Amino acid sequence: MSDSFYALSAQTPAGKTVDFETFRGKVVLVVNTATKCGLAPQFDGLEKLHQEFKGQGLAVVGFPCDQFANQEPVNDADMEQVCKVNFGVTFPLMAKINVNGPETHPVYQYLKSKNKGLFGEDIKWNFTKFLVSRDGTSIQRYAPTTEPSALVKDIVAQLG
Repeated sequence: MSDSFYALSAQTPAGKTVDFETFRGKVVLVVNTATKCGLAPQFDGLEKLHQEFKGQGLAVVGFPCDQFANQEPVNDADMEQVCKVNFGVTFPLMAKINVNGPETHPVYQYLKSKNKGLFGEDIKWNFTKFLVSRDGTSIQRYAPTTEPSALVKDIVAQLG
């Protein structure tokens, strides 16, 4: 496992590698998403955060995941389209990943190791959120039911 957030990478739905070094100096909000989840209306709040704070250095990054009740059943291209059309998402979405189990994506291995949840390391549901500081060292974790608007105070503090 990586020892630095900036040494990580992920694939876009089109298969392009995103090197997390490009996030150096930004505050990054990482969220595992699912378009068929009852919490999917949070896409609106995430997009609002993206629009409000991207000019100040916030990067919102979505990681679709189908590990919870088959709530992201479509392929990567369709998922990306659904997020744009149905939810107005303009922040970057990565290719579908696993956030738990033996196939856990390295980004989630790293995030979970740095900030365990209330019941341990595993992600319990879609829309678990991780806020990574500008220097990549401080990581805050938020429950799936935490509305994106509730993160504003912490985001502003990190943006400093």
